[in-house]
Amino acid sequence: MDPGETVPITELLDERRFLLDVAYWMLGSPAVAESVVDQTYRRWYELSDAERHRIAVPRSWLARTAGGICLDRLAPAGPGATDHKDDARRQPPSAEEEAGRVVLNVLESLPSAERATFVLRVFGMAKRTVADIVGRTEPETAELADRARRWLTVQRSRPTTPQQQEALARAVREACLTEDAERLASLLCPDVTAFFDGGGKVRTLTGQVHGSRQVADSLLTLLARRPRTALTTHSVNGRTGLVARYGHHVAGVIGLDITDDHVAQVWVMLNPDKLRSWNEPHTHGGLFFDRIQ
Repeated sequence: MDPGETVPITELLDERRFLLDVAYWMLGSPAVAESVVDQTYRRWYELSDAERHRIAVPRSWLARTAGGICLDRLAPAGPGATDHKDDARRQPPSAEEEAGRVVLNVLESLPSAERATFVLRVFGMAKRTVADIVGRTEPETAELADRARRWLTVQRSRPTTPQQQEALARAVREACLTEDAERLASLLCPDVTAFFDGGGKVRTLTGQVHGSRQVADSLLTLLARRPRTALTTHSVNGRTGLVARYGHHVAGVIGLDITDDHVAQVWVMLNPDKLRSWNEPHTHGGLFFDRIQ
């Protein structure tokens, strides 16, 4: 190795700490973060000398690689996969770690793309690098970060119990079935936002809908009662949401983020590809692939 490539030890330690922090806040476990960083450095040393020489800013390359590994680990796991969050929770927390755990619990409720974008931007990663890691354009990652910030703000309000979540989801279902726009709007926060994901496979709204009355009207139009249609409550992303069926086919899954006894965000999944698991026999459903990505 060329002596000119030597890096001050403080810089080396700072670099590793930075990577550990990114991995920890994305995955929620010190042990798993260590594993990610070790894997990141292994990939660095698997490069040839010539390949490493061509990397102008090694720290950026390492951060991009670590972020990609974290996203892979955040992907929906198959049966028997290890829950990384349990690894972290088995460790006795200090007061500082306990405070961090509160934030992590909120981050864990975010879809993986939004969570990754928010964490990477918080750690000062360039927008272009974040977009490269997440696999989106810069405007798309800016929207993901904005969603994450809004959701974190929502979660600072009084937490909702499972019983409150279920009761409100059932009330939303009843308002939709009776096509009661006033009642439905009253169940939504005044600044509620609805997101629709058709994946370009069905004709649906592509932007966001804001405001209680506008969201209520959109939902009532989408869920208008027709022959062979049904709307039921069901577990969606670990909370009670709604499932729309046409015959025996699941045509839409609706997640509801609730705070202070009102719906703060609505996630409408209509993408047939992401609904495939809901329509496979002998599956339990419950998730729709990290909400809308």
